[in-house]
Amino acid sequence: MPGDLSTYRRKRDFTRTPEPAGALAGTDGQPRFVVQRHRASRLHYDLRFEIGGVLVSWAVPKGPTLDPEARRLAMHVEDHPVDYLLFEGVIPSGEYGGGDVIVWDTGTWEPVHTEDPAAAVADGELHVEVHGQKLRGRLVLVRRGSSADGKEWMLLHKHDEHAAIGWDPEQHPVSVLTGRTNDDVLADPDWEWRTDLPADRAGVSLMPSPLPDDALDELAAMGTAGTWEVFGRSLKVTNLDKVLFPARTDEAGVTKRELLAYAARIAPAALPYLQGRPVNLHRYPNGADEKGFWHKQRPGHAPDWLTGWDNPDADRGETTTYIVPDEPAALVWMANFGALEWHPWTSRTEAPHEPTYALIDLDPGTETSWDDLLVLARLHRTALDHLGVTGRAKVTGRRGIQIWIPIVAGYTFDDTRAWVEQVSRTVGKVLPDLVSWKWEVKARGGLARLDYTQNAINKTLVAPYSPRAGAGAPVSVPIGWDELDDPDLRPDRWTIRTVLDRVESLGDPFRVLLRGAQQLPELT
Repeated sequence: MPGDLSTYRRKRDFTRTPEPAGALAGTDGQPRFVVQRHRASRLHYDLRFEIGGVLVSWAVPKGPTLDPEARRLAMHVEDHPVDYLLFEGVIPSGEYGGGDVIVWDTGTWEPVHTEDPAAAVADGELHVEVHGQKLRGRLVLVRRGSSADGKEWMLLHKHDEHAAIGWDPEQHPVSVLTGRTNDDVLADPDWEWRTDLPADRAGVSLMPSPLPDDALDELAAMGTAGTWEVFGRSLKVTNLDKVLFPARTDEAGVTKRELLAYAARIAPAALPYLQGRPVNLHRYPNGADEKGFWHKQRPGHAPDWLTGWDNPDADRGETTTYIVPDEPAALVWMANFGALEWHPWTSRTEAPHEPTYALIDLDPGTETSWDDLLVLARLHRTALDHLGVTGRAKVTGRRGIQIWIPIVAGYTFDDTRAWVEQVSRTVGKVLPDLVSWKWEVKARGGLARLDYTQNAINKTLVAPYSPRAGAGAPVSVPIGWDELDDPDLRPDRWTIRTVLDRVESLGDPFRVLLRGAQQLPELT
């Protein structure tokens, strides 16, 4: 009896979720099973057996066990495609089953007391022998007669040589596929696992391809000016040995050549936060030692390939055409143009009045210590966790911390501003001596401002991985929530000379936001 994937597909938007759409598969060879640890609205384990070209599936709230004395509720759910055997990643918030998933166990199985497991499932009782890395021995699934819709089953492990009294799946929380925990996957979801590749090559990076070394070698060997072939574009670059960022103690100043190399190398990680968005450039053509200025208008000498967006709401004297960095070479062009900082809009060109993020800007005052700011950030972390809202923090590269919250389409800036204000005012009541709500800086008495007013059209926050105009070329860097507890954390800890090693080793903590658009819960 073939399986049915229609319900599975109807519940999912495959333009948003990384889950496989899949198709009915053949049944050659030993049938396989998988157990996935799935943190959705509630933690549960998904137990799936390959039957009839699909994965026949049950959701087990407390997880399968080797304990023969335990009885586990198992809810029969829709069939999944066989490609789901190796699925490990993050299902976006707002999508069906939104949450992080690991392959908790996998292996082969064989039916017991039947040669037709599909018929056994239909009859309400399935006996199997599993050969996994964690689960071994005889499992039994029995449909409960009291279940009105037939979805409630009971899962148990028989008394056999593999049985273990008191065995708890939560004591074994690591993926058998990658060695990662759910927290690891949530922090770095940039991999997918392919069933059509050998096991040693099944992990496929979802990060864009980095710049080839040859291009970097070409820039390093160039004189003070020349034409650089980078990302398929020819860029005329100038003043390459000019120091744009003053030196930090015991370091040399940072040159334009280094800035261009950084822009090219970080482009694959930074571009998703700039693509499709108008950008305000903070230019320092004479270097960060001198006063900079804001540049918004796409210049007439910009190359034809550099995307521009005509602002339909521009009044006389306002910016008519913005730069929209839609490809990696655009970041290199902006750096060569003297833009030491990149500040994108929080809305896209196709819907400029609809934000894609709600923003919390923790703006320290003159009397705000770094420890005070961390306390305020941790309180926002707790508030968002309590609300079940996905967000991530980043250090600004100067003194502050910002929190980005991805949202679904349809909100206005008035909506996000009001929501963030309510959250931040609630947080501010916990430590009122640290926070001022005054607009004028001089009126704040040196206290921090929890700035919800950044949620407005054409208000920008510095992009993830943008340099900042300061000594040593500090960078605005996304961090994991747990890093708020790192005693070495500082707002300008990373520079263009050090952050690339971090991204290479730890990935991008913000990447989860790109697939995490969500509705903002109502606040009371």
